[in-house]
Amino acid sequence: MDNLNYQPVVHDHGKFLRKAKKDEAFRKEYEALAPVYELVREMLRARQRSGLTQEVIARKIGTTKSAVSRLESGGKHIPSITTLRKYAEAVGCELEIKLVPKIQDKSST
Repeated sequence: MDNLNYQPVVHDHGKFLRKAKKDEAFRKEYEALAPVYELVREMLRARQRSGLTQEVIARKIGTTKSAVSRLESGGKHIPSITTLRKYAEAVGCELEIKLVPKIQDKSST
């Protein structure tokens, strides 16, 4: 008889990334998405601190739970500053946007 017990697949994400980043095309795409992933992590941390659910945030900003879920997933849609400001307000934060100068390699000057 077949064993139908649940057996989770073990996944070491760090190991996966180290291996995948050896591929230059993957590494470039991954690095290009870093700001999006950082924004998503920051949004999730803020929501966690607020103790609010996606549903409550959706009501506060006048949208749906699925729209908040998409916003927090960092998918293809880039949120507007107005949307980010509403989200920040809903989780008890202020939106701060900075332009940070790149560190220049002194050997190339």
